[in-house]
Amino acid sequence: MTWRKIWPMLAVSNTSPLSNLAYINRLDLLRSQFSELWIPPAVVNELQAHPDQAARSAIEAAIRDQWMRIAAPQDTPLRRMLTLHLHAGEAEAIALAADLKAGTVIIDEQEGRALASQAGLFVTGTLGVLLQAKNLGSIEAVKPEIQALRSRTRFFLSSSLEAAVLSAAGE
Repeated sequence: MTWRKIWPMLAVSNTSPLSNLAYINRLDLLRSQFSELWIPPAVVNELQAHPDQAARSAIEAAIRDQWMRIAAPQDTPLRRMLTLHLHAGEAEAIALAADLKAGTVIIDEQEGRALASQAGLFVTGTLGVLLQAKNLGSIEAVKPEIQALRSRTRFFLSSSLEAAVLSAAGE
């Protein structure tokens, strides 16, 4: 498993990384790692239904403060193909990342990650953001953040992936 040390400045995110980071009060990590963070309308719709009021408020503030911006992807063959295979938020996030020539798409779901990689995009997810935060000194350790994700969200990761992430973090 390889981890990129420095992210490109422009990223597009799917719903679950934003939701997960908002649940554990770590949405600010995205702001510190990316100069531009974009989300498509389908992701906005999913986030507006977030069950946690504090997380929803943090996301709404990020949009209001314009460090998280909204744009619709173009109607391209890529978008149409992705819509056949993925949920709307994932499909739109990948298509928007391709449209914007974003350096990174932030997505957790395995099928979405695979299709984003096939589209030539650099893919990271919640764990990658946390690992980068540790590398940058924004958090002291990744393990407590993983524990918070498990206790506050439906976040699941295999023991082998957890071990690989913690090893990469030096924990």
